[in-house]
Amino acid sequence: MKNQRGVALSGLLFWSIVLVLVAVLAMKVVPTYIEYSKILKDAKGAVSKVGPDSTVADVRRAFDKFAEIDMLDFPSSQLDISKDGGRIVIEFAYEKRIHLFWNVSLLIDYKGSTAG
Repeated sequence: MKNQRGVALSGLLFWSIVLVLVAVLAMKVVPTYIEYSKILKDAKGAVSKVGPDSTVADVRRAFDKFAEIDMLDFPSSQLDISKDGGRIVIEFAYEKRIHLFWNVSLLIDYKGSTAG
């Protein structure tokens, strides 16, 4: 007798449900990561645009210009701007809450710095 090969209907349904759940989770998380990477890129761009003797207001204005181009909804008031060894360093941290279903949410803490 030959053994049957293939996928059972129950296995196909189980793995398709798992695949759909992972795809939905990825579609909700990836945009927040893209937003984080844009904020970090804009912060690095603002640091490279201004000189080392610039004021905090100059750095915030430069970041706002970069953020406007990237259409970010991240205010420059959330940036922590300091000097470290004569270099301007921008640090930021924020939480992103992603609603998944019913009363279940995913909370992601994003932190970034131009220091390295």
